[in-house]
Amino acid sequence: MSMNDPLGDMLTRIRNALMRNKRTVATPASELRRRVLDVLKSEGYIRGYAAVEHADGKREFEIELKYFEGESVIGEIRRVSKPGRRVYSKVKDLPLVANGLGIAIVSTPKGVMSDATAREHNVGGEILCHIS
Repeated sequence: MSMNDPLGDMLTRIRNALMRNKRTVATPASELRRRVLDVLKSEGYIRGYAAVEHADGKREFEIELKYFEGESVIGEIRRVSKPGRRVYSKVKDLPLVANGLGIAIVSTPKGVMSDATAREHNVGGEILCHIS
């Protein structure tokens, strides 16, 4: 089966696992997903992830979700730029998510990074998702 939005699929898997209070969730591996997971880990929204290779040669990421006092650290995770509508932003126009309490993950020419890191590097790009 063809998948049009692999990143949206990963975010939906995370959102569904959080609603069911799961500790881990698996998603197919790709380079973009790895970079987004690196940002989520560095910003403290997930505990970590591990690459798992199955006997048939397929690779997956096993994502360990993070909870604090029984509540998910991720309150909302939302895809912004979609295959049918790409959303780009200059560095000065990068949005503040939840009045600065959340993050936007941005794909820039210097790599995938959080909005705060993009501001530090003075670079804009495609806004992939918002997390608060």
